[in-house]
Amino acid sequence: MDTMKLFYTVIFLLSLASAAVAREGSVLARVTSYWAGESSKYASTGRRLRAGHCAVDPKRIPYGSKVVFPDRACTAVDTGPAVITRKAARLCGRTASQLKAIVVDRFFETKREAMAWTNTHPHFMTLQVVRPGSHSEPSEL
Repeated sequence: MDTMKLFYTVIFLLSLASAAVAREGSVLARVTSYWAGESSKYASTGRRLRAGHCAVDPKRIPYGSKVVFPDRACTAVDTGPAVITRKAARLCGRTASQLKAIVVDRFFETKREAMAWTNTHPHFMTLQVVRPGSHSEPSEL
């Protein structure tokens, strides 16, 4: 009887550990872009926005996390109502997973850069999220 309790306890703890690892893994996101001039020069965290920053829902991706895109890693420093409500995912998602996807809004210095990047990448993509203090910090690509 005690062996069975131990067995179920171990299985339960392993399932919790795998869920925690999955949080730091990949996530389906609807990726949008914004640029200087379209918004404030400063992020909601008070940092000055620059290329390599992105807006996220801080309840799902903590500030300071690295969000790894195909071409570079960006730092989560900003948020906004459209990101939190997942408006872009809800409006253009076609599958159940797309409709439930998070939204990540990537910052660019100019509208031209933002549009060029947006036009050459898919609306939905799987991104890696590395939380602050994680041992698997990505390098800037």
